[in-house]
Amino acid sequence: MASELTLSVNGSKQVVSAAPETPLLFVLRNDLKLTGPRLGCGIAQCGACAVLLDGEEIRACVTPVSEAIGKRVTTIEGLPEVWAAQKGLSAADTGKTLHPVQQAWIDEQVPQCGYCQSGMMIVAVELLAKNPNPTVAQIKDAFTNKPPSPHLCRCGTYAAIIDAVQRAAKAMKA
Repeated sequence: MASELTLSVNGSKQVVSAAPETPLLFVLRNDLKLTGPRLGCGIAQCGACAVLLDGEEIRACVTPVSEAIGKRVTTIEGLPEVWAAQKGLSAADTGKTLHPVQQAWIDEQVPQCGYCQSGMMIVAVELLAKNPNPTVAQIKDAFTNKPPSPHLCRCGTYAAIIDAVQRAAKAMKA
């Protein structure tokens, strides 16, 4: 049975009508029209649906929307706001810049098909928030060994992803 639920998504309060057990991914995509997180496998095994919940990566395809109530949900669309807040920029400046991770993905030309890339960027943002200067081994570990499962890229852009994370780390220090 649908209920009125209030969520904080990308810095804005959103009221949606959904059953509490509805996957967060469905609410983000269908109700809020945020197309960054994607349905890949539907069982938390690929990472295409990754979002940040209070700064921690979760798989939105298996997370009930009720778990997001009272917490901050950040999708790839909200990463510029995250960066602006970290840098102390005004709301007017938020739309003028990408998060350094997003810019690094562009600069390193990471995506091929791009399907998994929003989830990959979410993990990179989480990693760099916890470890601003990760080694290659730590980057690989963040993408492959963190539960619930590795982030999968069928195009095999892993080398470019590592380069982009390193570039973003440097940019975030500047």
